[in-house]
Amino acid sequence: MSVRQAPTYQQGAPQRSMDDDSDVEEEALANDYREQVGYENNGDDYGIEGGAMGANMQDLQAQLQAAATPLEYQATLETKIQSYDSYCNLFHYILNSEGPVDIEVPSYFWAWDVIDEFIYQFNSFCSYRQKLALTQSTSGNEGDLVVLRENPNTWGCYSVLNVLYSLIQRSQISEQLAARKRGEDPAPYAGDYGSRSLYQMLGYFSIIGLLRVHCLLGDFSLALKTLDDIELNKKAMFARVMAANFTTYYYVGFSYMMMHRYADALRAFNHILIYVSRTKNFQKNAQYDSITKKNDQMYALVAICVAFHPTRLDDTIHTALREKYGEQLTRMQRGGPEALPIFEELFRTACPKFISPTPPDFDNPSVNVDPIEHQLSIFMEEVKNNMWAPTVRSYLKLYTTMDLTKLAGFLEVDADTLRGWLLVNKQRSRQMRHSEGGLLEGDVVNSNDLDYAMQGDLIHVSEAKVGRRLVDWYLRNLARTY
Repeated sequence: MSVRQAPTYQQGAPQRSMDDDSDVEEEALANDYREQVGYENNGDDYGIEGGAMGANMQDLQAQLQAAATPLEYQATLETKIQSYDSYCNLFHYILNSEGPVDIEVPSYFWAWDVIDEFIYQFNSFCSYRQKLALTQSTSGNEGDLVVLRENPNTWGCYSVLNVLYSLIQRSQISEQLAARKRGEDPAPYAGDYGSRSLYQMLGYFSIIGLLRVHCLLGDFSLALKTLDDIELNKKAMFARVMAANFTTYYYVGFSYMMMHRYADALRAFNHILIYVSRTKNFQKNAQYDSITKKNDQMYALVAICVAFHPTRLDDTIHTALREKYGEQLTRMQRGGPEALPIFEELFRTACPKFISPTPPDFDNPSVNVDPIEHQLSIFMEEVKNNMWAPTVRSYLKLYTTMDLTKLAGFLEVDADTLRGWLLVNKQRSRQMRHSEGGLLEGDVVNSNDLDYAMQGDLIHVSEAKVGRRLVDWYLRNLARTY
């Protein structure tokens, strides 16, 4: 996912954990946005004041401007390779100069757009190369095939990751963010490079870039691990740039979804979708149009997560979800074989353009694996494992004790198959839910209001939350007594 245009940024709002389900902060942020954005653009986002700078500095300004400018959609392969070389030269100069480059960056927007465009071009190039390798016999692009064979390291995964990690290391941004989380002054940890806004901003958004790249490569746990030093709140720098804000929560939510942590995924999606819905009337048409498609994709992911983990949504999100995917959501929640094509369709619609960490083998096309198809197959295995969960659950709600063979007869399957379904469903009902600390941390909770245990061929069913409800009832009546 790439949101390539960003609106004027807003200031931060009070800090809040991602696990806070209330929408108070989104409302405060939207109000603050209304006051500060307006409808007119306040100057050129990328304007760098030059003055009496030398020729070399002016050339650097031109490179900085070009790095944040989107490449034309119909750009030739040679142009894409030249763009890669330009990025390499720019980052080499910034990272390997004798001292820190003494230039002020234009804004948060510029720093985000440089990293965003860098990764967007990397993703697009890899996707095109992979597609060409899979369809080279029918593509008709013999010239591009020759060029790609001669340039196997262009837009290489290692090179892109090396740039992002190097910017983070040079800027000492992780140490600065960790110091802020501890309530300390980050200045002593910044060093000569990290105290400069050029390195600080590029290093910061490189962390968001790593989240995105690791997710594109299919390493979802490492993607979330990269955000250990960034707090997901409105005072964070990424929250000041709409495109960065949207992108961050998309990849956090998608990574959670692929790790079967549906409650955490829904919380991430819900948070950003509420914000977008409350600020859409205050955004310029061109800027808002750039995230409309991505917004719809996120709703498709919400539908998938709700099908796996039924939960109450914000009224705004619930209404929009029913309008966009009402019929599909109903069929997915019903389960069964007829739900499989819907899950597949929504996943294809909403997933990132996954890439392979290595260049394809042009000489042996049959050994190349389509990364999107690979991730889809993993996802669909999860869907198939839970395909009968809604049907099984509907039967279990009618009994407190039931014979396994009898239930298997209702479902027209053998007892061993049903036992496997029950074990999978039991396991999936225990999900890790984030409360504090890193995004990978959390507490194991029961995500289902129905619990059961198997003893031989008997299934004992109970209401998972009955204990809590009895306590709540007792406390309410106790308060009335006094």
